Amino acid sequence: MKNLIRKSIYVLLSFALLTSCKAVKNSSHKQRGATVGATSGAVIGGVLGNNVGKGNNTALGAIIGAVVGGVAGGYIGDRMDRQAERIEEEIPGAEVTRVGEGINVIFNEDAGVYFDTNKSGVKGTSATTLDKLAGIFKEYPKSYILVEGHTDSAGPDDYNMMLSQQRAESVTQYLVAKGITAGRFTTKWYGESQPRESNDTSEGKAKNRRVELAIVANEELKEEAKEKTGN
Repeated sequence: MKNLIRKSIYVLLSFALLTSCKAVKNSSHKQRGATVGATSGAVIGGVLGNNVGKGNNTALGAIIGAVVGGVAGGYIGDRMDRQAERIEEEIPGAEVTRVGEGINVIFNEDAGVYFDTNKSGVKGTSATTLDKLAGIFKEYPKSYILVEGHTDSAGPDDYNMMLSQQRAESVTQYLVAKGITAGRFTTKWYGESQPRESNDTSEGKAKNRRVELAIVANEELKEEAKEKTGN
C-alpha cells in the first residue's frame, strides 16, 4: 500500500495537546468558507485545523480534533485501516493517508476527481471514482465525512472561493444522491487559501485544484469502541 501512511495515534495526541493552546487562541478569528450539514458539523469542527499541517491543513486538523484515544482509539483505528485499504484498492489514484483514528483522502486532477476549467459538475472519470467511493461509504456506515474544496491562485480570490464552494458541494450532493446519508457530511471550502504546493508552476497549481476528505468515527462507532474495549 504505497500511499497508505500509518502514523502513531499517541504521537498525534501529544501533538494535539501541544497545539491546543494555539488553537483556542486562534479560534475567534473569522474562518474562511462556510459549513453545510448540521448533524455532523459539530463533530468535525476541526478547531485544531488552523494550526496543523502545511498550508493550514484543516482536514488533518478535523481528524486530530475527533480523536478518542486509548484502547477505544485503537479499535477505531483498526476499522479505519480497513476502510483506507478499501479506498486504495478501488481508487488507486487517490492519495490516502491514515492519520490517528481517521483517514485523509485527496483527489486532484491526477487522482480521480477533477473538474473542467471554471466548472463544478461531476462527470466522466470523476463520476466513476465517486461511485466507487459511495460504495465504500456504504460498507463502512459509522463515519462522518468532511468534504473540502480548494483551488489554485489563478483568478480573483472571491471567484476562487465561490468555485471551491461549488465543487465541494457538487461532490457532497453527488454522494448523497448515491444513497449516502446527508447527515454524515460536513462541506467546507477555502478557495486558494490552503495550497499544498507552490502556485508558481503548472504542476503545483494542478495539485492545489483538489477536493479533500477527512473521514472520522461517528458517535455510534465511538460508543461501540468504548463498549468493546471497556475504555
